[in-house]
Amino acid sequence: MSLYNKFVSQFHDAVASANRNIKDVELIAVSKRKSADEIKKVIELNHVSFGENQIQEVEKKWIDLKTSFPHLKVHFIGGIQSRKVKSIYSCCDVIHSLDRMKIVKMFSECENNQGIFKEYFIQINTGDEPQKSGVALSESEQFISSCINNFNINVVGLMCIPPLNEEPKKHFLKLADLAKNFNLPYLSMGMSNDFEVALKCGATHIRIGTKIFGERS
Repeated sequence: MSLYNKFVSQFHDAVASANRNIKDVELIAVSKRKSADEIKKVIELNHVSFGENQIQEVEKKWIDLKTSFPHLKVHFIGGIQSRKVKSIYSCCDVIHSLDRMKIVKMFSECENNQGIFKEYFIQINTGDEPQKSGVALSESEQFISSCINNFNINVVGLMCIPPLNEEPKKHFLKLADLAKNFNLPYLSMGMSNDFEVALKCGATHIRIGTKIFGERS
């Protein structure tokens, strides 16, 4: 049995255990530092959603892959530099990591100019970690309000990466409460080590790398 099939079985069990409907959860296969050939093996198993955190890798692999497999969805899940916004906008379908008003404005301008509309998540730094991307919790409500009310972009949900040394559940619940306050339907949370907890807290998008592709070199 492939790693992918083994994980999908585990994923289905976790969704059932959380009393969730499998149709309500999008499984994002995080393919960072994996070759196009390794990715194709997962595509051949009918997987559709993939995640990358470096735009250079997206440009290197996904322009060709999307030409061959136009139905695929590429999720950008990394920190966003302003000089990379145009490329992220043109190469990716869903952006999970809005965290500064400057880049929100830039994506909005891309949409106004190109007329192609993407889906966006706002990344919240639920642990207020200085080294991590994301909007500080204390500024999160104002930031979300401004994105929704002042920019014509489709903000569909919130994303977080809990601190490594803390119980993830409290961070997932914080994110879920914040999303509920703004009637945002989607929660991008949960990775290989904590996706079961995330599912129980309402995750709609989980981001899985090593359990699908194996360890990264």
